[in-house]
Formats: sequence, structure tokens, C-alpha cells
Amino acid sequence: MPKRGRKYQEAAAKVDRTKSYTRAEAVKLLKETAYTKFDPTVEVHFRLGVDPRHADQQVRDVVNLPHGLGKTVRVLVFAEGEDATRALEAGADYIADDETVKKIQGGWTDFDVAIAVPQMMGQVGRLGRILGPRGLMPNPKAGTVAPGSELPRLIDEAKAGRVEFRVDRTANIHAPFGKAGFSEDQLIDNLQTIIDAIKRARPAAVKGVYVKRIVVANAMGPGIVLDLSEALA
Repeated sequence: MPKRGRKYQEAAAKVDRTKSYTRAEAVKLLKETAYTKFDPTVEVHFRLGVDPRHADQQVRDVVNLPHGLGKTVRVLVFAEGEDATRALEAGADYIADDETVKKIQGGWTDFDVAIAVPQMMGQVGRLGRILGPRGLMPNPKAGTVAPGSELPRLIDEAKAGRVEFRVDRTANIHAPFGKAGFSEDQLIDNLQTIIDAIKRARPAAVKGVYVKRIVVANAMGPGIVLDLSEALA
């Protein structure tokens, strides 16, 4: 196992690995353990009591964070004609024309969110092997496939801090909820918004403990375990 750097070790020394922290305590530690020269993204990681192999135990949804993500979100839209014009006027960074589609087929994914109108899904489907693994595939369940009239709203939400989460094959969910430079109150609000969304997304087929563990961390920093009873109250 590679040896951690001095700054990481100093940050990790501030975290008691035997303790579960309240949201307020964890957020304070997130800010104290942010040692990078840039303002790091902070993330929350959930360990769920679901079996992702079963379709009726999938956990997937989107949530709009009250204080955004603190970063520039690049939006690509699969649309043409009037819908493409509407998307550009609403602030889309890219329109997936033929040239852009060829770039994506070649591996280009220099964008954060992909949105599509229904009539373009045939074209989008051919890009599934590239977009899918990167979490960029437009999907009706995630609200990223919608009629042209909905494009301005979806683009605004994406740029304001719209987060899509989905359980992975190991029953974990990973989601960003801001920057370490946010105020403590902003981070707590964003974190609680995601926790509440995960709770609401509980599949009916799941029995027993649903949320087993919640850990927060900033980029390149140590994990901080949350007190489940306090976080889920």
C-alpha cells in the first residue's frame, strides 16, 4: 500500500477513527482537513443494505442542492432545430451535432451533464458504452430526457447544482455536496438534502437496515464517519 503524504497524515490525525460524528462536527472537520492548495470538492458516501443485482432494489434519483456545488457545470444537449436553439439560449455549453457525436465516439467526454430530447435517444443509445460507465447517459428516470420545452429548466438546474446519484454494483452511493470553502451551514444544508433524498429513494423491496454507513470526505482527505442516528433522524 502506498505511503500517504505528510499533509494527509496531519489531516488524518485530526479524525478519531473510533468515533461517529454529528453532521455539524463532521462538516467542521471537513473544513479543517482540507489541505490542498485548491478548494476541494466534498463528497458523501453511503453504504446501503440493498442488493443491486435485483431490479427492484435499485436506488437512483436526482436532487437539487440548495447552495449548489460551487463549480462550473458543463452541459451537453442532444437536440436539433428549434430545440437546439432553445438549449443554447438557455446556456447549454455544447449541442451534440454530428461532429460532436463523432468526438464522443472517439472517447471525448469533456462535460458534466448530458441532456436529451426524446427524439434524439436513438442517436444517444449508440453512445451508451461510452456515456454509461461515466454516469453521463441521459435517462428519463433521472430527469435528463425531456421535451424541448423543458430544456431551459433542466439546464438551469444542472448548472445550479443538480446532483444525480445511483447505487453501484457494490451497494454504495457516492455524491458531491459542495466545496470545502462553503460555510458550515451551507454544507450541512446540502448534506442533509442528499441524505433526505436517499431516504426517500428507499426501494419497497428492501428489508432490514437500509442505510448502513455514511462517510464524508473532501478531495484527497480522510473519511469522517457520521453518527447514523443523528444524520437519519
